[in-house]
Amino acid sequence: MDIHEYQAKELLSGFGVPIPRGGLAYSPEQATYRAHEIGGSKWVVKAQIHSGARGKAGGIKVCSTETEIWDAADELLGKRLVTHQTGERGKLVSRLYIEEATDIAQEIYLGFVMDRKSERIMVVASAAGGMEIEEISEAQPDTIIRVEVDPAVGMQAFQAREIAFGLGLGSSMIRQAVETVMGCYRAFRDLDATMVEINPLVVTGDNAIVALDAKMSFDENALFRRPQIAELRDKSQEDQRETYASDRGLSYVGLDGNIGCIINGAGLAMATMDMIKLSGGEPANFLDIGGGASPERVAKSFRAVLADKNVEAILVNIFAGINRCDWVAEGVVKAIEEVGVEVPLIVRLAGTNVEEGRRILDESGHNVITADTLAEAADKAVAAWQSVTKTAA
Repeated sequence: MDIHEYQAKELLSGFGVPIPRGGLAYSPEQATYRAHEIGGSKWVVKAQIHSGARGKAGGIKVCSTETEIWDAADELLGKRLVTHQTGERGKLVSRLYIEEATDIAQEIYLGFVMDRKSERIMVVASAAGGMEIEEISEAQPDTIIRVEVDPAVGMQAFQAREIAFGLGLGSSMIRQAVETVMGCYRAFRDLDATMVEINPLVVTGDNAIVALDAKMSFDENALFRRPQIAELRDKSQEDQRETYASDRGLSYVGLDGNIGCIINGAGLAMATMDMIKLSGGEPANFLDIGGGASPERVAKSFRAVLADKNVEAILVNIFAGINRCDWVAEGVVKAIEEVGVEVPLIVRLAGTNVEEGRRILDESGHNVITADTLAEAADKAVAAWQSVTKTAA
């Protein structure tokens, strides 16, 4: 789960990470009022969306007067900001963060992520801040500092000092840098985060260290014990298909194709999507209904897939072990009768109670295309989708 910049800053501030003064605004009037509260002579108006590269997309504006703040807020609010991370759909800007302008002397990159290879928290830092880490890695790889954190002892102050010295910070700023790095680590650890990124972490003209931007992502599986984090979720920034499915306990990832997939098991789902592409089609989603799927759960899966208006055919591929093919077949019939499936439906069943499952489908009286193998199911799904496309044309 991702959160907004202002939310990440508020959390990090609670762990001792210094941030600029700022305030949230939902209208041009509020934006100018926030600037008046903050004081000063220059402010930054920031669009709050779950994406990086906002500045390149025009989502961050520096203002010197209240009129400029009003105009910037009026332009951004309600706009769909498109960055290379959002895709063509973009993200809707429904709130702004008004922040005091900072006198920047140096920009630094600081990030904390879970490294799957070492199975440890990895701290990544670079003196070439202000750029995305991928750009830094390509343009200035020698500037990147990597430090692994031993989970048995946690991050130690000497590791933070090594990072500070490696960044070339002056002796007067080492203590500030250590406190900032350690604060980020504690936030990562104590809040079940999967990523903490400050880019840029800046050194100001008066040698203070400030987090000018911040991103945090969290492990959704741990939200049950972090209610204060779960409350920060902004569903308007998420793929609505994925939000609908996740709220109903389904593992779903939206894609850009036209063939909906309902499958049990992540590995089988990946294989099915590959087979659809090999047959000349494009999957519309990844959906794993999991083990022990009841007819009701199967029906919910159909609702999730059909919520995507681009779906023009559905492939159900079940290899039953924990699941039972008769349960799945009952769920398919239930979905057809209650949800209404107006697109071609291809079903491949194998495993526990497969004969009973096929009997239920055959005797249902509904138009269900059956297949015995994955390859046959994928070919039939693509053929059915192509026939729909030709008919529509």
